[in-house]
This record gives sequence, structure tokens and C-alpha cells, in this order.
Amino acid sequence: MSTDFQSIPASKDIKGSYSFISLGCAKNTVDSERMMGLLKLDGYELVADPVGSDFVIVNTCGFIENARTESFAAIDEMLELKREGKTKGVIVSGCLAERQKEQLLEDRPDIDSLVGVFGREEITEIADRLVGDLAEQRIVFQPAPIRALPDMDRLQITPKHFAYLKISEGCDRLCTFCAIPKMRGKHATKPMENVIAEAEQLAAKGVRELIVVAQDTTYYGMDLYGEPRLAELLEKLNAVEGLDWIRLMYFYPMYIDEKLLKTIAACEKIVPYIDMPLQHADDVMLKRMSRRVNQEQMNQQIDLMRKLLPDLVLRTTFITGFPGETEEQFQTLIDFVKRHRFERMGVFTYSFEPDTPAARIEGHLEDEIKEDRRRRLMEVQQEIMFEYNQSQVGKTVDIILDQPVEGQPGVWIGRGSCDAPDVDGITFVTQTDHELKEGQIVECEIVASQGYDLIAAAVGVPKESKPVKRGLNILPSNQG
Repeated sequence: MSTDFQSIPASKDIKGSYSFISLGCAKNTVDSERMMGLLKLDGYELVADPVGSDFVIVNTCGFIENARTESFAAIDEMLELKREGKTKGVIVSGCLAERQKEQLLEDRPDIDSLVGVFGREEITEIADRLVGDLAEQRIVFQPAPIRALPDMDRLQITPKHFAYLKISEGCDRLCTFCAIPKMRGKHATKPMENVIAEAEQLAAKGVRELIVVAQDTTYYGMDLYGEPRLAELLEKLNAVEGLDWIRLMYFYPMYIDEKLLKTIAACEKIVPYIDMPLQHADDVMLKRMSRRVNQEQMNQQIDLMRKLLPDLVLRTTFITGFPGETEEQFQTLIDFVKRHRFERMGVFTYSFEPDTPAARIEGHLEDEIKEDRRRRLMEVQQEIMFEYNQSQVGKTVDIILDQPVEGQPGVWIGRGSCDAPDVDGITFVTQTDHELKEGQIVECEIVASQGYDLIAAAVGVPKESKPVKRGLNILPSNQG
């Protein structure tokens, strides 16, 4: 993926070099980009190869066991380079650092500094102490802020044409399986003017697709303004010059009302795609998960979304094998999926998290049962998704180009509005009389489906990004 190294003015004097490993979710990506932006402003040079660098930062994920395993492996690899004298120091940041704190240092004493989720703003001081061989400051933790931290001046590590926009931090939901509130604190809204300023900065750098993320997107504004204000925020984002697509992720199935959905329908830049993790559909399981919603409410919610957004592509995720889940309750979930025919879906097996309430619930299942149910649910979804993709053949849609296919001249990997980067399928784009470039949006005819992916032929002239005027351009709103 390309990185916009020139978007932030570097210090004239280079203090040192560093390498960066960013793991985990899109919210963590934003944190990584913010730290790298601060380091560039302070005079540190980012290099791709950790060998020979002054230090390495591993921004970790600690959400579930598989993520922790990946984080531990990355940390251990970098510590081995340090022991071999190939880098001078290793800084570990992010959710795993926040979750394990001193235990991580006890297990891996060669770590030079441990930086919690909200210690990221001090990354330059930490780097200065490490490079300058000053007295060690091994642990940097800060309490969760009342307002979400600023994310301006990021060094973008996604392709230049799309970026994540984090509108809030933390979560108030307290789902019994989830440790995120322990790592990222309670919900903290980012002030609306700050969100718009970040969006404008990203658009000015060439971002065409803005992906709105949070732990709980629909809760935006509740703590700061006393009511959900996502609809008003979306109106203002829709007016930011230079953006072509706005994609909505991490909807919680509450606070989705007719007003919000009509706003989404009216904003021409918001693509008809919503990611809404539901986790289960059986009422007993939903109560055990502390989801604060039942199946009938979810049915009504989805039916309303389908009615007001007729072209909607709905993405969701589910957990199989939650403690106490019976075969009958699992069948309820299968029936729910068959009814609503989600265009995009992910399924995860329940991960035992010792510091969550779910760990104390009776009826934990064997891994084989969890995995068997995951497989069976995905088989149902596979048929639904393959049918949906086949239904797209013959349609003409806009595709954003992410990167060329290596070794196949003239073939590009792209995505339509129905696919988010990294989590959904892709579209292979071929055949055009025009030179194609990364980040272009091209009108294409879908000519075939290939499992989870699509094949398309470019039929239109690439749509170039529009020049961005400086300064705020906010659509007036009457939503309070």
C-alpha cells in the first residue's frame, strides 16, 4: 500500500529512524497514523525495514486470543532483532499494552517502553528518551479522556485514496464477551468541528473514500450533546469538498431511527452500505451477551433499513459457540440469517476472555463445537453471498481502484460501494481504452462473479478527484 510521506512537513533535522508495525482494527490504524504523524513532525524518519533502525514501534491488538497471539509474535520478532543488535529499541503500544500493563514487561523485560492506548500523544518524548539514552521511562499510561483524542496530522498508511475517520472512542455497551471498555474506556465523542476538520485535512491530501469508524457509531454525540447527533455529523461530512464516498461502519442496533436513515438516503456521498455487528439472534443468547436488544427489535430495525435504503448492502458479524448456546439456539441464528440474507457477513467463534463477565457464565463449549457451528453458518452465508454476487452481473457500477494486479498488465483490484477494504470481497477490473491509476473511480460493467469476488470491464472515463478548496464547507442543518 502506498503511503503519503509528503503530506506532513518533516522537521529539518532528522533525529533518528524507526519502523512501525500496526496490528488490529481500523481504530488502531488511526492511532498508528497519529503516532507516526507526531514522530514525523518531531524529526523522526519512518523506514520500512526494522533492521538498522533506531527503534521499532509495535502497535498491538488485545481484543481476542488470535489477535493477542499475532501481537506477541510481532513483539518477539522485534525483540529478537534487538538482541541481535539490528535495532536499538522496541516500543510496544496499543490495546495489548493497555490490557496487560506490567505483566507484559514481566514476561518480556527487553521491551524498552510500554505505551497504553491513551499514552500515544507522548510518543515523541518516549522516542527522545530512547534515542538519547536518557533515564528509562518504561511505562506510559494515561486515563481515558473525556473527549476523544485529536487525530489530525496523521501519516497515512492506507492507500492515499481512502482513510479511516474515527468519530469517537471507547464504548458504554458492556457486552459480556468484550474487553474493549477495559482497554479503551467509556464512550467519548469527538467534537463535531474536530471531526470535520480532520475530514477536510484528509480530503485535501487526496482521500476520496472516507470510512467512518468508532466502537459504537450510532451513539455519537450522546455524552457530549445529550443526544445522538450522527445524522447531523453525516450531513456536514457530506458537504466536505473532495470526498466522493463516505462509508459507515460499526453501527450498534440502537439509535437507528427513520431520521438517521433518511439522512443517509439524502446524502449523495454516503454509499448504500452499513456495517452493523449483531452477534446473535436468539433472545436468550442476546440477553447473556448483554446486547440490550431482542430479535424482534432487530427484525423491525432491518426491515426499516431495507425499506428506506432499498439498495442497501448490509454487513454484519456473529459469534458462534457463546457459553450455553444450544443447538436449538444456534438454529435460531441460522433461520435469522436465511430470513434477512445479509449481503456481507463475518462469523467468529467465541473467544474465552478471562477478564470479561462471559468467562463466568456456565456452559462453555468445546472448540470443535464452536468451529463446527461457524462452518455451518458460513456455508449458509456463502450460498446467499454467491447468489447476491451473481445478481450483480450485467449491472453498471462505479469501482474505486485500489492497486494493479502484479504480473497482469491492465488488470486492477478495485471495490464497489458494496465492499469495504480488507473485510469484504474485491472486483477485478479489466479492458479499458484509458490509462488507469490508483484511486480513480471508474464506471464498470460487472461481467462475471467468481465466488466472493467480481470481475468487471471498465466502460467509462475515469472520474478524477475534484480540486479541494481550503476552509470549512458545512451544510447547514436544522437538527439542533
